Amino acid sequence: MQHIFVFEGEGKISDFPGNYTELRDYQDEQEAEKKSTASAPAKSNAAPVAEPVKETAPAVSKRKLSYKEQKEMEQLETEIAQMEKQKVQLVEKLNAGGSHDELAKWSRQIEEITDSQAEKEMRWLELSENA
Repeated sequence: MQHIFVFEGEGKISDFPGNYTELRDYQDEQEAEKKSTASAPAKSNAAPVAEPVKETAPAVSKRKLSYKEQKEMEQLETEIAQMEKQKVQLVEKLNAGGSHDELAKWSRQIEEITDSQAEKEMRWLELSENA
């Protein structure tokens, strides 16, 4: 998730969840609301009622995955499944026993697969959050 610090003047700093473009859109919406509320009471004869201003951050819109990202996500899913199968096979070999060298080799392979699988799962998670 992206966020930026907004310096609003007079020593006031706020945290905005989103990027600069989203901040500008949010600020433009706020200005439009202020203009519409300022012009509406001037037209009516009734006394203006002060409403509390609610400062809410806009919901961060999810963007659609590109074709390349969709293919990457599909590939990651298959690779993660294959790694899980390899890990299960290596654990079975470890449980069956063998020489010290074989056990050490299989243990290193399991560790490498686990590390690689964790990286791929993190990338998959990033892509799924954007989907």
